[in-house]
Amino acid sequence: MKLQQLRYIWEVNRQGLNVSEAANALFTSQPGVSKQIRALEDELGVQIFERRGKQLVAVTSAGQRILEASGDVLSRIQNIKSMADELRDESKGSLSIATTHTQCRYVLPEVIKTFRARYPNVSLHLHQGTPLQIAQAAADGTADIAIATEALELFEELTMLPCYRWNRAVIVPKAHPLASVKRLTLKKLSEYPLVTYNFGFTGRSKLDEAFKREALTANVVFTAADADVIKTYVRLELGVGIVARMAVDEKQDSDLVALDAAHLFEPSVTKIAFRRGSHLRGYMAGFIEMFAPHIKAATFQRQVSENTQQEIEAHYADVSLPDL
Repeated sequence: MKLQQLRYIWEVNRQGLNVSEAANALFTSQPGVSKQIRALEDELGVQIFERRGKQLVAVTSAGQRILEASGDVLSRIQNIKSMADELRDESKGSLSIATTHTQCRYVLPEVIKTFRARYPNVSLHLHQGTPLQIAQAAADGTADIAIATEALELFEELTMLPCYRWNRAVIVPKAHPLASVKRLTLKKLSEYPLVTYNFGFTGRSKLDEAFKREALTANVVFTAADADVIKTYVRLELGVGIVARMAVDEKQDSDLVALDAAHLFEPSVTKIAFRRGSHLRGYMAGFIEMFAPHIKAATFQRQVSENTQQEIEAHYADVSLPDL
């Protein structure tokens, strides 16, 4: 059994059983990948992938267990490499962050500015995606760190740390009837067409739950993943916008009226996540502390290595999270 073979089966599975895409990602040839997978199956005496002709169509039950074990092996090897890199030079390396547009646009700029000043020799890579894509990237090691509000809890292999609470604002043009309302109600909002996030993005589930509790129907006429897109269509008077409060910029959005909606919806919590058992280099821990100062870099590595996710959540339940 070769380490290379484990990388091949792991990448083929990650690429949705597309051997060509796996070969491209591994900078090798498709026939070479297929040959090594066959050789591994012959050596182990079990079939990892089901086939239809030459095409891989599914992972066998035995293959699933082998893939899980392979993931653990590859993760441990990556940890050894990270430790070696850190011992050589802690100030150099790269940091890959998977997150949403809202984080990239409204929360991360100042954090990244500070990070770059402290770690000028670390290259940063931001990957935007859906919450599910973000969580998957951290779970399979494509990204070092994931930052999101939704979907992280779907992956048992992730360790999650709460960063901050946030709520929503209702945005309308200055001439809109709601602009002069002193205190919004869900009933009043239900009388207007709404423009907000796609389901599964930026706490959208909290919005739907709030209307459901009041036995009201939210007349959502347009959705998008991007708060800036939502604001564009509010300006076109397509509907009343509901966005994360942090996404309202007083200067750039001076033509809109932002109404507080914190009393209408349950607050959401944005979390930072990484693969359980992974070694976070010093600058990675430093980034986490810059993003969420209550998570102290000096102690949280030991916390996450010694405690379960439930114990971590219990610990941070007593921590007063900042509000954005």
